[in-house]
Amino acid sequence: MADTEDLNDTYPGAGTFQFGDSKEMCQRLIDLVRKGKKTATCGAARDFEDEPEAMPVVGRCDIAANWDTTPALVIRTTAVHKIRFCDVPEELALKEGENEALVGWRKDHKAFFKRNGGYDPEMMLIFEEFELVEDLDGRAL
Repeated sequence: MADTEDLNDTYPGAGTFQFGDSKEMCQRLIDLVRKGKKTATCGAARDFEDEPEAMPVVGRCDIAANWDTTPALVIRTTAVHKIRFCDVPEELALKEGENEALVGWRKDHKAFFKRNGGYDPEMMLIFEEFELVEDLDGRAL
């Protein structure tokens, strides 16, 4: 608990979240952020309906946690887009750092959303662009 309290003092108002839906995916996505390849993420807009405070806010820092919930990274939101899945442009999709082309992003994200509440090509997404503020790996919390 003291770890979180320290980070909340350093980054007031920060929320905590995890990338992906498995331990392996979470670690792979954290590694992409660390390498500077992942500068965006997205989620289904429906996932924010019951938790509006989790909605990304431009300028706010948030803590990306490892799968075991320990803090991994601090990111700052630089842009937020509300956009339908079918309207996501390649430039934005590729900022997620997971694919080389829009077709791969669509295939992978369609499968992800099917596993996590359902997929519809016209579903609304919350697309967040961010910058890495601090890598907490090895930080004495």
